[in-house]
Amino acid sequence: MTKKVPLGEDRQAAIADAAIHLVATRGLRGLTHRAVDAEAGLPPGSTSYYLRTRSALLTACVNRMLTRDLTAQPPPGAAGPAPDRAATDADPVDLLVGMVVDLVRDRPDDLVARYELSLEASRQPELREAIIQGGRQLREGLAGLLAALGIADAEAAAWPAAAMMDGLMYDRVAGAGTTLSPEAFEAAVRRSLKALLIGLNQH
Repeated sequence: MTKKVPLGEDRQAAIADAAIHLVATRGLRGLTHRAVDAEAGLPPGSTSYYLRTRSALLTACVNRMLTRDLTAQPPPGAAGPAPDRAATDADPVDLLVGMVVDLVRDRPDDLVARYELSLEASRQPELREAIIQGGRQLREGLAGLLAALGIADAEAAAWPAAAMMDGLMYDRVAGAGTTLSPEAFEAAVRRSLKALLIGLNQH
């Protein structure tokens, strides 16, 4: 059976997904328009048709990962409607731990690619702007979630909370945290986030 070739927005999503996977598995040196075509199973020239420059390709990766973040359930820092009553009754620590553990388990390629792209962004203003804007959206969403969960001064709390979550996820996929068992990793995440939220609520 012949695999259906995606078209339109589906094709653009397939291109971004393939590019993210290449960045995660081969690094930025392995990311070319031709390699993305091959990875996505698309005719040669497809990627360059939609994304003419390398900068556009990198920015598409950032935007695609942001879209996944904003639509995930539960959304890790997503902007959008306030959580429902079941969510607001949840333990904030449990919810944040779940976000970290689920993202590391389900989307490791996104995390590795995000760190690669963040370093590259220090040399590319356009890419850096996309990352900054995306990070701002995620933190605004996280602030809304923390406020609904009863965290005091949620807007100020969202920034250190997001930074700690990012650090924990980075260590898990690319640092010494790779050696931990899933249980030990989750326990470490829980201790860290609990201590952070307690400290933030005391000020």
